[in-house]
Amino acid sequence: MSSSRVFLVPLIIACALFMENMDATVISTSLPVLARDLGVSPIALKLALTAYVVGLGVFIPICGWVADRFGSRSVFRTAIAVFMAGSLLCAICSSLPELVVARFIQGIGGAMMVPVGRIIIFRAVPRTEFVRAISYLTIPALFGPVIGPPLGGFITTYLHWRWIFFINVPIGLLGIALATRFIENRHEEDPGPLDLGGLTLSAIGGSCVMLGLSLVGGELVPEWAALGLLAIGVLALYLYRRYVIRARQRGTVPLLDLSLLRIPTFQASVMGGSLFRVGLGALPFLLPLSLQEGLGMSAFESGTITCATAFGGLFMKGLASRVLARYGYRTVLIYNALFSGIAIAACGLFTPQTPHWAMVAVVLLGGFFPALQFTCLNSIAYAEIPSRDVSRATSLASVVQQLSLGMGVTIAGLTLQLSHELQGHPTIVNGDFWPAFLTIGLFSIASIPLTRRLAHDAGDELARRARA
Repeated sequence: MSSSRVFLVPLIIACALFMENMDATVISTSLPVLARDLGVSPIALKLALTAYVVGLGVFIPICGWVADRFGSRSVFRTAIAVFMAGSLLCAICSSLPELVVARFIQGIGGAMMVPVGRIIIFRAVPRTEFVRAISYLTIPALFGPVIGPPLGGFITTYLHWRWIFFINVPIGLLGIALATRFIENRHEEDPGPLDLGGLTLSAIGGSCVMLGLSLVGGELVPEWAALGLLAIGVLALYLYRRYVIRARQRGTVPLLDLSLLRIPTFQASVMGGSLFRVGLGALPFLLPLSLQEGLGMSAFESGTITCATAFGGLFMKGLASRVLARYGYRTVLIYNALFSGIAIAACGLFTPQTPHWAMVAVVLLGGFFPALQFTCLNSIAYAEIPSRDVSRATSLASVVQQLSLGMGVTIAGLTLQLSHELQGHPTIVNGDFWPAFLTIGLFSIASIPLTRRLAHDAGDELARRARA
């Protein structure tokens, strides 16, 4: 393969990753204004963010099978088109239910877009060029969270929030055109049967639990309907666990193989990481809301502060390998979870008298420490995974990761709503936010007991390779 092809394929995939990352940060910055136009509480819009995550969680497990069956290029282009269609529906929606449906459609596209893009890179790039190809993929994607908040804030403040969803159209069209020109449509001759039973139970369980929690205390459905949806989800997840046990007894491999959680490093990454991601997943929802509704900032002012989290993540990229090589995975995961929780909780201390530079400094740390934690969690997950199980481990880790991020939004919204009602304020004020920030900060700290179970030398070989 020519060096230009090694350069082009990852950059084409990066178009999709950039579009997805920027879209998430753009809409988070615009939530308060969007809520006023739709005539709902800003807290109610947690359902729109959750709907996107539900779309991801339901369809990520089958992305590999679909790519093998229909061809990776065909699925990748279709996923971009579905994501664009969801974006256009978001732009023309006039009510919260319409926005929720549109965001779910976006989630379906996102579920197929980025994972299938990674599959394309694995198959198109020689192993000797793999590290260079991944660097081309990562760099453009990192700028989505940097550009998204101020751009979304500028459009919302000086134009109209509907225009933020049209940003995805030119990026998506460019990605489809380049994929058609430069990516081969590779597929497997015999991808095997799809685990429809496992897909149905896991999809119903994950989506009903997420949506049920998001609807509790809301305005869209009665309380009994939200609790009923939650109960259906819990029952489906229990049945899926029984389904997995029976599948293993028959010698078949389930769609999401829970037996992989017996591996210590994978368990620490997935289970401990899920608690950590609950805390971090809430930050893009809660921080812009507190700056605008609590402190009275415009969407643009809010965006210029929230983008500091992305700069913190960029700064961490150059230090992660050195920190891991010096202190090891176990030590970094334990102490960094504590620092991350403190940095996230500190955002609840902001007042109208807090200088902007102090807010930026705290938010910067709220990006640096979590980014370092993600680097550790994502890399140590595969430290003890046999090569034959990598794809199944990736599916399970990806689903848990996305559902944890969505659960963070739900928990933050419920805590904020409860705080607001207990304090009896007629509208959301700054004093309503600190319990929510404290709660999500404690979730990050709660991951420490799981990572403490790791051996002291866990992941040392990975740390040495990263340093090299």
